[in-house]
Amino acid sequence: TAEFQRKLVLLRYLNGNYTNYMQERTRFHKLDFSLEILNTSREDRQLYEYIVSKGPEEEVWQIQLEVYEPVSNPSINILSWAVANGSCTVTLNCTAERGDNVSYSWDSRDAGSSGPCTHKGSLLHLSYPLQNASIACTCTASNPISSWVVAFNSSECNYEQGGTSPGPLQHPSPALALQGTFFQA
Repeated sequence: TAEFQRKLVLLRYLNGNYTNYMQERTRFHKLDFSLEILNTSREDRQLYEYIVSKGPEEEVWQIQLEVYEPVSNPSINILSWAVANGSCTVTLNCTAERGDNVSYSWDSRDAGSSGPCTHKGSLLHLSYPLQNASIACTCTASNPISSWVVAFNSSECNYEQGGTSPGPLQHPSPALALQGTFFQA
């Protein structure tokens, strides 16, 4: 018994002419031979093939297309705080409501200096001496296509000070965006 595979052909190019079989979904750019997928959706996340025929031989490239939702502006929540032995101990949680494959990192607000704020992950356990009047940390929520930064400032060790969100330092792309990984067969 023979098994057949069906493949949907999006575009065929031959001798300088092309046929776009999915004009409502794709746009071919002849200048750089790129194919643009219009109104990208999660269903477009799949394996694509690019085939070049040269007489009896074919060159085949496989392209795994990934579709990501951009990261939304994150927020910082204080999960716990305590004063003990002359130190303030705070547990912060940085979260973004939307976004695919989001990673979180914490850093000091003063670029280039490491310190109690440097950490990978959404939770930050922060401990600093009470005589240190203020502490400023930033949380970055990012994925392969977007990134947002939010700041935490505390001038006292109390629950009311909390995190502040001055707004994004970098704007993400609107709607869905793409990232492709290329494999040559």
